[in-house]
Amino acid sequence: MPARLSAIVETVPQLIATATLRIDTPGIGFTEITVEAKQFIAQSGGRDGVLLIFLRHTSASLTIQENADPDVQADLTDALDRLAPETAPGYTPWVHDAEGPDDMPAHVKAMLNGVSLHVPVGAGQLSLGTWQGIYLVEHRRKPHAREIVFQFIGSAG
Repeated sequence: MPARLSAIVETVPQLIATATLRIDTPGIGFTEITVEAKQFIAQSGGRDGVLLIFLRHTSASLTIQENADPDVQADLTDALDRLAPETAPGYTPWVHDAEGPDDMPAHVKAMLNGVSLHVPVGAGQLSLGTWQGIYLVEHRRKPHAREIVFQFIGSAG
């Protein structure tokens, strides 16, 4: 089947709204922030545009991933650990270890995932797929306070 482009919707940006979400993480793992993102869009009055999400840290990351089966998160955590292990046989330890042996691997994992996302917004709703959720991924073992900036740019509803 050939690809089909939907009708093009044009909008004039009328609104730039920004807020910061503070989250205390429990340590390594995924914390879903989809509900908070939806609440921000509703409270800002955003209608059609884009939600920019930016994490103000270098040892955690953001991702959009499946939100139906928690085994996906466990497998992704394991995969990231294999890509950037703290130690491994025959492996020279990381040079940067001022904050502990999990710090440099956390920086590498954050670089792989990234610290920013953008999600289209239509009719006041995030344009996520059925099984997609927005996650803060903590790469450090200990709990940390993290800040995420939400910014909507688009039309007001």
